[in-house]
Amino acid sequence: MDILENRAFKAAMFFDSLAPSFHSDIKQYEHANYNLKGSVKMTISNIKETINSDIYIVWETVLAVDKYSLWRSDLRKAETVNQNQFIEYTKDGYATTFTITAIEPYKRWEFDIENGSLKGHWIGIFTSKGNKTQIDFTENVIPKKWFIKPFIKFHLKKQQAQFILDLKKEIEA
Repeated sequence: MDILENRAFKAAMFFDSLAPSFHSDIKQYEHANYNLKGSVKMTISNIKETINSDIYIVWETVLAVDKYSLWRSDLRKAETVNQNQFIEYTKDGYATTFTITAIEPYKRWEFDIENGSLKGHWIGIFTSKGNKTQIDFTENVIPKKWFIKPFIKFHLKKQQAQFILDLKKEIEA
């Protein structure tokens, strides 16, 4: 792509992003999530932490979705749809659907994430460190709405930090 084509492409993307009312579904928004080489621009957020508990307790607590509302301060409820899917509801009632894509007991848990604002993938790695557990959680998401793109990383970091804080309170108390 020569310089003029590149500038024209950027200008078209800019003006197109100013008119979201013309876009009625996510497929039409997705073009704004590609860079000039055609690769998807995902927002990635990672958190690593050590929990003062053995891997079995940490694993069982994190995977007990039906008990999330008992210890997670950011949720009103969580419900299991089937063995591969669950839904979390924020305190305001905003629903996020999670579809489990991989489970390696006491090692790895993965799922796809989707709600009205974003879609993506989450990977949780659990590593035993004696009587402690290292957790390594990574989220890769694509915003569905162009105007949340600047805020998505901050939002993910905030959610991850709150999850860890609540998890530590539940397990280490």
